[in-house]
Amino acid sequence: MSEQPLNPTSADAPADAASDPAPAGSTAADASAAAPTGPATDVTADEAAALRAASFERARRLRMEPRFPGGPAADPAGSHHERRIRSFQPRRSRVTTGQQEALERLWPKWGLDIDGKRVLDLAELFDGLPVVLEIGFGMGEATAQMAADDPGTGILAVDVHTPGQGNLLGLADKAGSTNVRVANGDAVILLREMLAPESLDGLRVYFPDPWPKARHHKRRLIQPEFLDLVAPVLKPGAIVHCATDWEPYAEQMLEVLTAHPRFANTAADGGYAPRPAFRPLTRFEGQGLDKGHVVHDLLFARV
Repeated sequence: MSEQPLNPTSADAPADAASDPAPAGSTAADASAAAPTGPATDVTADEAAALRAASFERARRLRMEPRFPGGPAADPAGSHHERRIRSFQPRRSRVTTGQQEALERLWPKWGLDIDGKRVLDLAELFDGLPVVLEIGFGMGEATAQMAADDPGTGILAVDVHTPGQGNLLGLADKAGSTNVRVANGDAVILLREMLAPESLDGLRVYFPDPWPKARHHKRRLIQPEFLDLVAPVLKPGAIVHCATDWEPYAEQMLEVLTAHPRFANTAADGGYAPRPAFRPLTRFEGQGLDKGHVVHDLLFARV
């Protein structure tokens, strides 16, 4: 996922975010109300600040409104909101007609919102299949291919990007795959509150946002605290499989995973692993290879 502008609700958002006179998503009426101009205007500074705050709140609500009924919620864990640094930034991109049709038709069957209000019964959700969790699937092409290649494994695929959710559902349906479930929301809430101990047979994190700027490194997903959440929900021997084409992030992943007492490197030399045959070569990865990027795979077993 590409780097996005800072989310004003995150812990390190700009201090003046709430006073932006024309936030993204605001209407022309909001903007004019937020910034009265002209010599005839008799508005105090406090009143102007209140107008700007109201405009920002209206814009925020617009961004949070679901695109259509019956689909993924815009803010599924609103009641669990936390002022913590997140590794992702929700973004509202255009949903194509095909993606919307897939969401409207298949979300009630194969989709779920991460609301933090229940513990998932994965055996029921996947008809008894072993289940791997995939965090961040982009447009879903690789996920759909892995599901089709291995129908005996369930894939719980998590992302916050609505077009990608619709695209994955459509691809799985077209391939006749019934072993994919799409989860919408924050993977941290899913791991912490909605998965039973030792319920997962694996975790896949492919090409997460590298957050290349030094001040954003704290937003990277693979951190000791994240692995602390992952370890209890994995079965002994389950594999954590990460892949990245960003060399500094690969080095951090290797360091963090190696240092964690609940994980052991499956590579005999203690380094990176060859790309497993089950992980497809994605279009994104191919573009990186064409530019001379080196892709690193890391496979660590839960001990």
